[in-house]
Amino acid sequence: MSLVGRSVTVTGAGSGIGRGIAERLSREGALLTVAGRREAPLKELADRLEGPVRVVAVDVTAPGAARRIVDAAVERYGRLDALVNNAGLARFAPLEDAEPADLDAMVAVHVRAPAELVRRALPHLRERRGSVVNVSSVGGTLAMPGRAYYGASKAALNSLTRSLARELAPEVRVNAVLPGPVDTPMWQDAGLTGDQIENLRTTLLAATPMGRFGTGDEVARSVCFLLDPERSGWITGALLPVDGGRTA
Repeated sequence: MSLVGRSVTVTGAGSGIGRGIAERLSREGALLTVAGRREAPLKELADRLEGPVRVVAVDVTAPGAARRIVDAAVERYGRLDALVNNAGLARFAPLEDAEPADLDAMVAVHVRAPAELVRRALPHLRERRGSVVNVSSVGGTLAMPGRAYYGASKAALNSLTRSLARELAPEVRVNAVLPGPVDTPMWQDAGLTGDQIENLRTTLLAATPMGRFGTGDEVARSVCFLLDPERSGWITGALLPVDGGRTA
């Protein structure tokens, strides 16, 4: 695998899909920098992985966060080959109950932070002819009543992905994976009651042809494919659904 020895930074790596991506990248021999809001789960992850890991405890929306994350990777490994923008936030509510502050928060995490991270990392990525993978969602392509703000922020990330792919080619490739329903702790932070979560899970499961939820590792395998120039060197601007057929 040509990810061996490559310096890869993953945001939102403390749990869920981001943790699965970090674990898979470590198994494939990458040199990891993991970022997230909480230091404890990042350190626990680093202790479990066999390869080198640099931990950066920071909120990706905080002032100076992008510079801090990129500098940490370059200081540790001398370079940055790839960036995975995975940090995410979910706030679900019908429009009449939705808070404008929730939309602002999701745009900050899903759009502004990835854009700033790519901007800060760009000189290093160009030097290494590297790549970016944004972790979006099928919610950015499907109409989802009760989740309009979330879907709008992910649709903006999809547009950012495609625009940057055109702008940064051929030196830097930019792609996105669009997961369908995956069991992660984000479900508990979406602002829903227990009954609402169970109803949503039932609805999503019924709409997924594969008949089950995905796993973080299944998303991670697609991320690794898109990062690896040996496997995907002629792919850029792709929005790859990893959704059990949800968008079919």
